[in-house]
Amino acid sequence: MCNQRRLRSRQGWTRLQVLAIGLGAILCSPALAQSVYHIGRAATPAEIKAWDIDVAPDGKNLPAGEGSVRRGAEVYLAKCAACHGKNGEGGIGDRLVGGAGTLATPHPVKTVGSYWQFATTLFDYIRRAMPLDAPQSLSDVDVYSVSGYVLYLNGLLPEDAVVGARTLTSLKMPNQDGFIGDTRPDVSVLACTHNCPRNPP
Repeated sequence: MCNQRRLRSRQGWTRLQVLAIGLGAILCSPALAQSVYHIGRAATPAEIKAWDIDVAPDGKNLPAGEGSVRRGAEVYLAKCAACHGKNGEGGIGDRLVGGAGTLATPHPVKTVGSYWQFATTLFDYIRRAMPLDAPQSLSDVDVYSVSGYVLYLNGLLPEDAVVGARTLTSLKMPNQDGFIGDTRPDVSVLACTHNCPRNPP
């Protein structure tokens, strides 16, 4: 659709068709749209950085800074307890604490402590999505602190812990080895591109 082609006069073409093709050409050429038609603009580095906040399981993109479990207790009571319970027992929000040893039972209790694979995922989720009524309103220090407090409630950090990138990446979660990879061949096996067998096994 975005190939540059000369429009040929053709019987039966309507103004709407011509307009649609013209609009398509504009949308396929952002630089042209910005310079000639004054539509949109390039995102600034600061705008891109504001959106680039996801954290990988290995800790990539964790920000600088540290928080404490003790500060996390204060932030949690002010921002999280109304939904998740005073001690992480759950309420209108998910339960965050407990469930150890239940995953192989008929009624597994999936919490941060019993189920989550990486501590870095906790930081990522809190920073991007919590609190529910004001997502992304917590500072990085507060997110580190709340992450540490939730881990403390699950018995994974001491009460006097200071939490930063190193803490989260080095902490082995109880269920870290309880996950299996995707074994489907279409996502893990390299596709054959030449001299391929006609009837692969």
